[in-house]
Amino acid sequence: MQILAPVLSRGDVVVLDNLPAHKVADVRKAIRATGASLIYVPQHSPDLHPIEQAFVKLKSLIRKAAARPWDALWTTIGDLLNTFTSAKCRNYLANSGYASE
Repeated sequence: MQILAPVLSRGDVVVLDNLPAHKVADVRKAIRATGASLIYVPQHSPDLHPIEQAFVKLKSLIRKAAARPWDALWTTIGDLLNTFTSAKCRNYLANSGYASE
């Protein structure tokens, strides 16, 4: 929370999985204190998690890039994340059953 909370603003939405560390009261308090909302994704339904679809794609691209050593890997990941456009992210949401506004 030391990294996330300082960059959150009123109206932001934080989506977390059900990792026990994410459900600690201090996590909820820190997020809500910024004015942001907190949503937990449903348990045991990875097909409904847009982030899972993005992770699958990202992991595939990382394997394809075969970047070594660590510094090159991190640079590659940064470059690959830039390929996730707003349109692609909207598609992940739509594919997971979330209605667009």
